[in-house]
Amino acid sequence: MAVDLPVLRPAGSEDAVGVAEVYLASRQTFLPWAPLAHTDVEVRAWIRDILIPAGDVTVAETGGRIVGLLVVSRTDGTGWIDHLYLAPGFTGRGLGSRLLARAFNLLGPPIRLYTFRDNAGARRFYERYGFRAIAHGDGSENEEGCPDVLYEWGGPAGSAGGGRPR
Repeated sequence: MAVDLPVLRPAGSEDAVGVAEVYLASRQTFLPWAPLAHTDVEVRAWIRDILIPAGDVTVAETGGRIVGLLVVSRTDGTGWIDHLYLAPGFTGRGLGSRLLARAFNLLGPPIRLYTFRDNAGARRFYERYGFRAIAHGDGSENEEGCPDVLYEWGGPAGSAGGGRPR
Protein backbone atom coordinates (compact mmCIF):
# COMPACT_ATOMS: atom_id res chain seq x y z
CA MET A 1 0.00 0.00 0.00
CA ALA A 2 1.45 3.37 -1.04
CA VAL A 3 1.69 6.10 1.56
CA ASP A 4 0.66 9.56 0.41
CA LEU A 5 3.39 12.16 0.49
CA PRO A 6 2.43 14.74 3.11
CA VAL A 7 1.15 18.02 1.69
CA LEU A 8 2.78 21.20 3.00
CA ARG A 9 0.36 24.09 3.46
CA PRO A 10 -0.24 27.14 5.64
CA ALA A 11 -1.89 26.32 8.96
CA GLY A 12 -5.38 27.55 9.69
CA SER A 13 -7.35 27.79 12.90
CA GLU A 14 -8.84 24.35 12.20
CA ASP A 15 -5.32 22.89 12.54
CA ALA A 16 -4.71 23.98 16.14
CA VAL A 17 -5.54 20.61 17.69
CA GLY A 18 -3.35 18.70 15.22
CA VAL A 19 -0.45 21.13 15.59
CA ALA A 20 -0.64 20.83 19.37
CA GLU A 21 -0.68 17.03 19.15
CA VAL A 22 2.47 16.99 17.00
CA TYR A 23 4.24 19.52 19.21
CA LEU A 24 3.44 17.74 22.46
CA ALA A 25 4.06 14.20 21.16
CA SER A 26 7.34 15.22 19.56
CA ARG A 27 8.56 16.95 22.70
CA GLN A 28 7.59 13.95 24.85
CA THR A 29 9.17 11.38 22.50
CA PHE A 30 12.33 13.14 21.33
CA LEU A 31 13.06 15.54 24.20
CA PRO A 32 11.91 13.77 27.37
CA TRP A 33 14.81 15.35 29.32
CA ALA A 34 13.71 18.90 28.40
CA PRO A 35 10.80 19.80 30.68
CA LEU A 36 7.94 21.74 29.18
CA ALA A 37 7.68 25.12 30.85
CA HIS A 38 3.89 25.11 30.42
CA THR A 39 1.07 22.62 30.92
CA ASP A 40 -0.46 20.81 27.95
CA VAL A 41 -3.56 23.00 28.36
CA GLU A 42 -1.42 26.16 28.21
CA VAL A 43 0.47 24.87 25.16
CA ARG A 44 -2.78 24.11 23.34
CA ALA A 45 -4.14 27.59 24.14
CA TRP A 46 -0.88 29.24 22.98
CA ILE A 47 -1.00 27.34 19.68
CA ARG A 48 -4.70 28.09 19.13
CA ASP A 49 -4.75 31.73 20.30
CA ILE A 50 -1.28 33.05 19.49
CA LEU A 51 0.92 30.87 17.28
CA ILE A 52 -1.46 30.03 14.44
CA PRO A 53 -3.21 33.44 14.28
CA ALA A 54 0.22 35.11 13.99
CA GLY A 55 0.79 33.27 10.70
CA ASP A 56 4.03 31.83 9.33
CA VAL A 57 3.03 28.32 10.42
CA THR A 58 3.30 25.52 7.86
CA VAL A 59 1.83 22.10 8.48
CA ALA A 60 2.56 18.78 6.83
CA GLU A 61 -0.63 16.78 6.42
CA THR A 62 -1.28 13.27 5.20
CA GLY A 63 -4.55 11.36 5.30
CA GLY A 64 -6.23 14.24 7.13
CA ARG A 65 -3.65 14.12 9.94
CA ILE A 66 -1.08 16.81 10.81
CA VAL A 67 2.32 15.06 10.99
CA GLY A 68 4.74 17.99 10.97
CA LEU A 69 4.99 21.70 11.59
CA LEU A 70 7.30 24.58 10.79
CA VAL A 71 7.13 28.06 12.30
CA VAL A 72 9.29 30.85 10.86
CA SER A 73 9.77 34.53 11.57
CA ARG A 74 12.03 37.43 10.61
CA THR A 75 13.73 39.86 12.97
CA ASP A 76 16.06 42.67 11.90
CA GLY A 77 16.79 41.07 8.52
CA THR A 78 17.48 37.60 9.93
CA GLY A 79 15.18 34.68 9.28
CA TRP A 80 14.39 32.39 12.20
CA ILE A 81 13.16 28.82 12.36
CA ASP A 82 11.20 29.07 15.59
CA HIS A 83 9.85 25.51 15.57
CA LEU A 84 10.28 22.43 13.40
CA TYR A 85 8.62 19.30 14.81
CA LEU A 86 7.59 15.96 13.32
CA ALA A 87 5.15 13.45 14.73
CA PRO A 88 6.79 10.32 16.11
CA GLY A 89 6.92 7.77 13.31
CA PHE A 90 7.47 10.42 10.63
CA THR A 91 11.20 11.02 11.07
CA GLY A 92 13.72 9.61 8.59
CA ARG A 93 11.30 9.94 5.64
CA GLY A 94 12.50 13.24 4.18
CA LEU A 95 9.70 15.28 5.72
CA GLY A 96 12.02 17.34 7.92
CA SER A 97 14.12 18.11 4.85
CA ARG A 98 11.01 19.25 2.97
CA LEU A 99 10.00 21.55 5.82
CA LEU A 100 13.56 22.90 6.01
CA ALA A 101 13.53 23.56 2.24
CA ARG A 102 10.32 25.52 2.75
CA ALA A 103 12.03 27.62 5.43
CA PHE A 104 14.95 28.29 3.08
CA ASN A 105 12.53 29.38 0.34
CA LEU A 106 10.43 31.55 2.66
CA LEU A 107 13.31 33.23 4.48
CA GLY A 108 16.53 33.14 2.47
CA PRO A 109 19.86 33.61 4.23
CA PRO A 110 20.79 34.24 6.92
CA ILE A 111 18.62 31.86 8.92
CA ARG A 112 19.11 31.16 12.60
CA LEU A 113 17.61 28.70 15.05
CA TYR A 114 18.14 27.39 18.53
CA THR A 115 18.20 23.74 19.48
CA PHE A 116 19.02 22.07 22.73
CA ARG A 117 22.65 21.04 23.13
CA ASP A 118 21.62 17.49 24.01
CA ASN A 119 19.32 17.10 20.99
CA ALA A 120 21.91 15.18 18.96
CA GLY A 121 19.48 14.19 16.21
CA ALA A 122 18.45 17.76 15.50
CA ARG A 123 22.03 18.97 15.63
CA ARG A 124 23.12 16.34 13.05
CA PHE A 125 20.14 17.22 10.86
CA TYR A 126 20.86 20.96 10.78
CA GLU A 127 24.62 20.51 10.40
CA ARG A 128 24.01 18.20 7.42
CA TYR A 129 22.38 21.17 5.67
CA GLY A 130 25.16 23.62 6.44
CA PHE A 131 24.02 25.21 9.68
CA ARG A 132 26.95 26.03 11.91
CA ALA A 133 27.00 26.64 15.64
CA ILE A 134 27.70 30.28 16.40
CA ALA A 135 26.92 30.42 20.13
CA HIS A 136 26.34 28.11 23.07
CA GLY A 137 24.06 28.90 26.01
CA ASP A 138 23.86 27.45 29.49
CA GLY A 139 20.05 27.29 29.54
CA SER A 140 19.56 30.45 31.56
CA GLU A 141 18.00 32.20 28.54
CA ASN A 142 15.30 29.60 27.69
CA GLU A 143 12.18 28.53 29.56
CA GLU A 144 13.26 24.91 29.88
CA GLY A 145 16.58 25.75 31.54
CA CYS A 146 18.44 23.38 29.18
CA PRO A 147 21.77 24.26 27.53
CA ASP A 148 21.25 25.28 23.91
CA VAL A 149 23.09 26.01 20.69
CA LEU A 150 22.45 28.91 18.31
CA TYR A 151 22.90 27.84 14.67
CA GLU A 152 23.13 29.92 11.52
CA TRP A 153 22.77 29.06 7.85
CA GLY A 154 24.45 31.54 5.52
CA GLY A 155 23.27 30.29 2.14
CA PRO A 156 23.71 27.49 -0.39
CA ALA A 157 26.97 25.64 -0.91
CA GLY A 158 29.52 27.86 -2.57
CA SER A 159 28.47 30.87 -0.53
CA ALA A 160 28.74 31.49 3.18
CA GLY A 161 26.65 28.45 4.15
CA GLY A 162 26.23 24.83 3.27
CA GLY A 163 23.89 22.48 1.45
CA ARG A 164 20.25 23.01 0.74
CA PRO A 165 17.55 20.34 0.81
CA ARG A 166 15.56 19.88 -2.36
